[in-house]
Amino acid sequence: MNGNLFDSPASSAPSAPAEWFTAHCDGGSRGNPGPSGYGAVVEDPRGRVVAQLSEFLGIQTNNYAEYSGLLAVLAWAIENGTRHLRVISDSELMVKQMQGKYAVKSPVLLPLYQEARKRARRIENFEIRHTLRGGNKAADELANQAMDRGMGRPAGEPATPPAARPYGKLSSTPAPRPSPPPAAKHAGQILEGYVKDGVVHLLGGELPDGIFVKIIRE
Repeated sequence: MNGNLFDSPASSAPSAPAEWFTAHCDGGSRGNPGPSGYGAVVEDPRGRVVAQLSEFLGIQTNNYAEYSGLLAVLAWAIENGTRHLRVISDSELMVKQMQGKYAVKSPVLLPLYQEARKRARRIENFEIRHTLRGGNKAADELANQAMDRGMGRPAGEPATPPAARPYGKLSSTPAPRPSPPPAAKHAGQILEGYVKDGVVHLLGGELPDGIFVKIIRE
C-alpha cells in the first residue's frame, strides 16, 4: 500500500496532488449523548463535489458521530474505487487516534476505530488531517441537517445552540388535583425528548394533557 497513513515513512511514496480525492467529514450530538448525526462532502481531484453523505444516528455521543462520518466516507471511497483519499475533520481526538498519536480508551469507540483502520488500509493512499471548525462548514451543515431530520425539525428552521437543547428522559407524574385527572394513567411513564425555549418536545408520540414532567438529563 503505497503512501498509506499506516505504512512506515520509508515505504511511502506520495502521489501527485491531482490524484487525491478530499473528504470533509463532521459529526455532532445535541446533548452528548443526545440526538446525533454526521455529514460529509467528498470532492474529486478537481475540487468538484461528487458525494454528500449524512445520516441521523439516534442517541449517541459527539465522538461516536465523528467516527460514523469517517466510516461513511471510507465506505464510499472503497465502493467507488478511490485510490487516494485525504480526509479532513475538525475532531482532533479522532484525527490523532487515527494517526496513532492518541490511544483509544473508550470501549464504545474502539470497534469504530478498528473498523476505520481496516477500511483505510484498503485504500492505496490514505491520510487524515485536522482542521478548525470553520474549515469544515459544509460537512457541519449536513450533520446538523441530519440531526434536524431525526428530531422532526421543519426544514429551514434556525438551529438552536446545543446548550439550549438539553436532552433527557421525561418522567411524567399526575398533576395535583382534587379528583383523579384524566391523564393519571400516564403516571410514571418514561418518554424521550428535548426542551427548546421552555417547551417540551418529544421524539415520538405526544405529551398527554394534565400532567407534570420532570426532566432527567442523561
